[in-house]
Amino acid sequence: MYISAHAERLSVYRWGMYDLEIHMTNQPGQLALMGDTLGAAGISVEGGGMFLVDGVGVAHFLVDDGTAASEVLTAAGLDVAACKEVLVQRLDQETPGQLGSFCGAMAAADVNIEVLYSDHDHQLIVLVDDVAAGQQVSQQWTTKRDN
Repeated sequence: MYISAHAERLSVYRWGMYDLEIHMTNQPGQLALMGDTLGAAGISVEGGGMFLVDGVGVAHFLVDDGTAASEVLTAAGLDVAACKEVLVQRLDQETPGQLGSFCGAMAAADVNIEVLYSDHDHQLIVLVDDVAAGQQVSQQWTTKRDN
């Protein structure tokens, strides 16, 4: 993956990564099936998590190739509810209040955060209702933070 010097400086970019929302039955082995299926297809999980919501396992996992991941998981009998492009945002971990400040900037621009988690590189993975507007807010917030 190539990240431009400009994007690296801003600490925010859309990098062709996708969040898969997968609904699973609440029984042992579902996450193993998901992980084994992706692994057998050569697809790496770069971040995510799974939560039990009203008796249904709702997983969000970050992958490089959303289409391929969706296809192999569906073929394995898993319910891929959505595949969406993500925003990636690095917070300044040494400064308290970064999460509130970033989320507040999104709210002020009327951008709704639908899902938020961290990847394996300690970056914030953000799914929003308007990717273009979210990208603009992220860039402005990062520039303001860094000045």
